[in-house]
Amino acid sequence: MSSITIHELDEELDRRLSDEARRRKRSKNALVKDLLARSLGLPTEGLEDDDYAEFCGLWSPEECQAFDAATRDNGRIDEAEWR
Repeated sequence: MSSITIHELDEELDRRLSDEARRRKRSKNALVKDLLARSLGLPTEGLEDDDYAEFCGLWSPEECQAFDAATRDNGRIDEAEWR
């Protein structure tokens, strides 16, 4: 299976893709694959599901903030440990 990258999406298109993906409760990647297949008259049945879809939307904003606060230090690099 191959991959592509789409460069320089304008803000309106990116926003509309994000909104539609959110509405359908899918990732933007899954949405774009579905839209491309449909526009070319290809069947969409059996397209790969988003491997992480079952985890999307599980946390409340408060739970997300608590997780971010608890893991914030994970991004810090201790230079002394790398000498």
